[in-house]
Amino acid sequence: MLSPLAYGLAIVLSLFITFIGVRFLVAPRASAAGYGVPAAEGQGDPAYLTVKGVRDLTYGLVGLALIAFTSAEAVAWFMLVVALAPLGDTVIVLRHGGTRAVAFGVHFATAVVVLLDAALLFAL
Repeated sequence: MLSPLAYGLAIVLSLFITFIGVRFLVAPRASAAGYGVPAAEGQGDPAYLTVKGVRDLTYGLVGLALIAFTSAEAVAWFMLVVALAPLGDTVIVLRHGGTRAVAFGVHFATAVVVLLDAALLFAL
């Protein structure tokens, strides 16, 4: 019972971050607004938004590869480490004028779910 839940959640989280990465590459300004810190019009922002897209796309694809080709323990360690990204995103949103609702309701909540999945995977 625990195995399908842990792996199912890992798959959903990996697919979701892959989607977010692709969205940042395809619609960077809209994605930035959804992230919680709208991108200012300017010369440097498009590059940073692309970096965010590539980062998220990479995390998602690495997660899916680990799920497909390694053990639950390897996926658990990945989830534990990758939880740093949404925790960092929480701080970024708070420090750059985003709302507490987005910081905690989106980014911090995501970190909690990723950490919960890591715990479930470690329990297998």
